[in-house]
Amino acid sequence: MIVRRIDSTVLLIAQPDHAALAARIMRRWRDSELAQSPRRDEILHAVEHHDDGWIEVDRAPIVDEATGELLDFVTSPVAVRRGIWPRGVARLASTPYAAALVAQHAVYVYRRYRDDDAWAPFFTEMESLRAHHLRAAPPATLEMLLSDYRWLRTGDILSLAFSNGWTDAQHDERGGSARLTGDRLVLTPDPFGGTEVPLAVPARAVSAAPFASADAAAAAYARAPVTILTGIAAGA
Repeated sequence: MIVRRIDSTVLLIAQPDHAALAARIMRRWRDSELAQSPRRDEILHAVEHHDDGWIEVDRAPIVDEATGELLDFVTSPVAVRRGIWPRGVARLASTPYAAALVAQHAVYVYRRYRDDDAWAPFFTEMESLRAHHLRAAPPATLEMLLSDYRWLRTGDILSLAFSNGWTDAQHDERGGSARLTGDRLVLTPDPFGGTEVPLAVPARAVSAAPFASADAAAAAYARAPVTILTGIAAGA
């Protein structure tokens, strides 16, 4: 779950909702290589569903038992962060190229743990799943997959920047950059052909105060009304 702190409240955004926004951004992307790719549908399917492994986890916030603070997708327990990926990849088994892209995403986002022995089984499993689904998606190759993965990563980082309210520059896989100013995500160079792309993602606002228990946080989340965080993505 994305936990965005604003004054005395936090906005909670489910990871699958962030992924859906990433796909909406990339559907408007006018790069000819993506637009003309015979794998475009599978790539966009992977973008839209790359966080489906979080569906069960994001039904309620995760609470740090020691502090009562809400944990986000970065600070959640390691077992949670590892466990969502095999589940998410399995959900895409009927579209094996998309499944292989999501397995690659798992390898990429946790690459900083590559030399940590405790993470070795995770990388072995995800690379095995990547190879398995790639074999089921001929004539796909690993080189092709790694090239196509940049579209998933680009959509992911842009949606994360907007959903988290990150105001520092974010660099995407095409060598471009994006910066959030207010509710406007400005991209350089412009990938949208001069058009503006509406951004919208559902969120629930709860108190930023520590919670006494996971049950208390779950109850607050359940009764919080859904609001829509809106903005615009556009070229500089």
